[in-house]
Amino acid sequence: MPEIKESHIYVEGLWRRYGTGAHTFDAVRGITLTVMPGELFALLGTNGAGKTSTMELLEGLARPHKGAIRLFGTLDPLADRPRIRPRTGVMLQEGGFISHLTVKETVDMWADITTRPHSTTQALQTAGLAHRSDVAVKNLSGGEKRRLALATATLSRPDILFLDEPTTGMDAEGRHATWQLIKDLNEQGTTVLLTTHYLEEAESLADHLAIMHRGQIAAAGTVSSIVADHPSTLSFGLTAPHTLRDLPVDGAVQDAKGRVTITTANLQKDAARLLAWAEEHDVALERFTARPASLEEAFITIANRDDQPQETSS
Repeated sequence: MPEIKESHIYVEGLWRRYGTGAHTFDAVRGITLTVMPGELFALLGTNGAGKTSTMELLEGLARPHKGAIRLFGTLDPLADRPRIRPRTGVMLQEGGFISHLTVKETVDMWADITTRPHSTTQALQTAGLAHRSDVAVKNLSGGEKRRLALATATLSRPDILFLDEPTTGMDAEGRHATWQLIKDLNEQGTTVLLTTHYLEEAESLADHLAIMHRGQIAAAGTVSSIVADHPSTLSFGLTAPHTLRDLPVDGAVQDAKGRVTITTANLQKDAARLLAWAEEHDVALERFTARPASLEEAFITIANRDDQPQETSS
């Protein structure tokens, strides 16, 4: 298929199983996704949804129970590892650094085993760690350790960059600086696949995203296409003598303080009808708001699903 040959990451019918015999658990259950060259793709999901299990398969750290993975069009992460490794960067959830080495010594060590690495100085500057170069890894904060992991993962300016929870433990300033670094790498041509718990991170960075739930992809597409499947909200204050029965839009709910909420699949049409009615009847809709659905609402809706697990792969 042309899509496979043109893609940087292609996954079809992917399963990952833990355990043997009667004691098995399928962490990834038949997922399919495609990431094209130069794309930034975010993988979302609650803890245990299967994000890291998927990433480890793509990185060639484990063998799939079933399904196909191809990187750079035709290469298998395990069988073709010698050809893939020089072109990829990997940032794991845990860096696994030697605690008594300094930051500079750590990057120097990684540079020695990296194909065409940038200078240590440049890597530290890019990651915002130049001022911490002589500090032992054990004395870094959690956010600084994440930036060190990012520095080592991007030493060679990889064609594909895997980032597993890249900003966990960072403060707001560090998180936004890291977002900018990821954006810069992506704009320079690096294909990025990241997992994250931060919905703002996905909204800010991703061209496309997928939301995983119980080992499967529950929704995929652009932020706007995923959000479009969830209702928008109209909200306003309504006072006597007018009641919900007077409103030109169905489905209104009013709380004890008189605040009315309407969920709608057609925000523009229902907002226009409501405002026209208010103008015609000289009604003041106090603190009127019209709000489209958010990625957070879509994510929570999916996360709260109580779907029964599907049958396991043989």
